Amino acid sequence: NNDTEDEERLWRDLIMERVTKSADACLTAINIMTSPNMPKAVYIEDVIERVIQYTKFHLQNTLYPQYDPVYRVDPHGGGVLSSKAKRAKCSTHKQRVIVMLYNKVCDIVSSLSELLEIQLLTDTTILQVSSMGITPFFVENVSELQLCAIKLVTAVSNS
Repeated sequence: NNDTEDEERLWRDLIMERVTKSADACLTAINIMTSPNMPKAVYIEDVIERVIQYTKFHLQNTLYPQYDPVYRVDPHGGGVLSSKAKRAKCSTHKQRVIVMLYNKVCDIVSSLSELLEIQLLTDTTILQVSSMGITPFFVENVSELQLCAIKLVTAVSNS
């Protein structure tokens, strides 16, 4: 039983390391695109769309469930609890790697708003970005992300 727990912990650590490296890659790409005087060839639509997909996925599947218990799925299929009951049972302690991912995602969202001011994006990309910018306002305990989302939604409305 102890070996199984150790193996699960190592597996979880490996996955989170890859998630963190992917967040770093997204940040690097966005930082390059938002640097001053970049040529048009740098704004690769596929890269922008993948950064948005990555960010939306980890917001919905990793960060929102960690910060707001209403977004958690009960793995045991237990009874349905109200959102107030779920929030009351929640612990506020977060793993260091989750906090690190949260901060990187906040940076990505903020940088995406800068990118919108620099480069025109397709309608489908704007739709994805706007949904990513509005959703944090329905999640509790993500105030920094909400501030970044305000900046993003403002940039969407200006573009």
